Amino acid sequence: MPTISKNIYLDAPSLGVAEKKYLVRAIDSGYVSSAGGFVNEFEDRFSRYVGAKKSVSTQSGTSALHMALYELGIGKGDEVIVPATTFIASVNPVVYVGAKPVFADIDEQTWNIDPEQVERLLNKRTKAIIPVHLYGNPCDMDSIMKVAGRYHLHVIEDATESLGAKYKKRHTGTFGDFGCFSFNGNKLITTGGGGMIVGRNTKKMEHIRFLVNQAKDKTNSLYHPEIGFNYRMTNIEAALGLAQFEKIGIFLDKKKEVNSIYRKELSDIDSICFQDEYDSALSSHWLTCIKFTEKIDVTWLQKKLRKYKIQTRRIFMPVIGFPPYRNHPKNTCNMAYKLYKSGLCLPSSVLNTKDDIYFVARKIKELVSK
Repeated sequence: MPTISKNIYLDAPSLGVAEKKYLVRAIDSGYVSSAGGFVNEFEDRFSRYVGAKKSVSTQSGTSALHMALYELGIGKGDEVIVPATTFIASVNPVVYVGAKPVFADIDEQTWNIDPEQVERLLNKRTKAIIPVHLYGNPCDMDSIMKVAGRYHLHVIEDATESLGAKYKKRHTGTFGDFGCFSFNGNKLITTGGGGMIVGRNTKKMEHIRFLVNQAKDKTNSLYHPEIGFNYRMTNIEAALGLAQFEKIGIFLDKKKEVNSIYRKELSDIDSICFQDEYDSALSSHWLTCIKFTEKIDVTWLQKKLRKYKIQTRRIFMPVIGFPPYRNHPKNTCNMAYKLYKSGLCLPSSVLNTKDDIYFVARKIKELVSK
């Protein structure tokens, strides 16, 4: 086999001249921490982009979810419905506030939380639902919001993977009480770390802004009337985010192109299927992933692809498979386990060329056909 010199990336970010310019401006301003004009500018631009009334930046998507739960008063004795298939950060904040996560299975086609399962799991202790727009694919927000309205539940959208995605022409993250986004290094746009909360209730959003800044009193920054959190975004991070925002349309187009190539090139493999979108949904295609309908050793396939420097990742293990959450009955999440055993995330970084994606598809076909 010839030597392969180039990595084909799963989710690496695209950083360049614009990012350097913004970072230099932040450094030259003398404000590199939470003070500085770039933070407010980034929040305002984000609000305009997603169509939110207000945005508050945070240190991570995880801290955004934590603050949303905290602001809604969810705590000990409460239950929150979460999908079994998601990153662990969607669930841990429920435990941070002392509440209990209750796991719903996923829809077989979209891989998102199954609204029918959600309704079956409700009881008098249920206070909220956290739908996760998995890999950028919007959930069935009509059904989720109907269930929430019928039972007077809060909805916190985990849109950490779905910036740019839409459901019925509205951005994900703008349907529930709060929407939470992430700007980790592998997301559509990055601030290195960082997150964002959006919401309609101005009073609650201002209270979150107060809490993430150590609950500092406006008139006396050394006076703290409540227990706060050190969850602020820095001026340097916001500067990086503004630079990335200049390219968000390009990034989304590239993600869509990547997804389209994979779907076309792998369409003749009957054993491969893709994550479906609802008719009213438009995925951001943060990661393009596949599921095998016939038995295949996914670990073996990953090992073979690594020889060509092709980066892949397993579909998320169901959260109930991790030690802190193993007390949940596994038989209620059969679809989540089925997806984990047969699913694979493919190289989706905007750094990859079209030729890279065609190469990956060709290698998958060769290996699967053997």
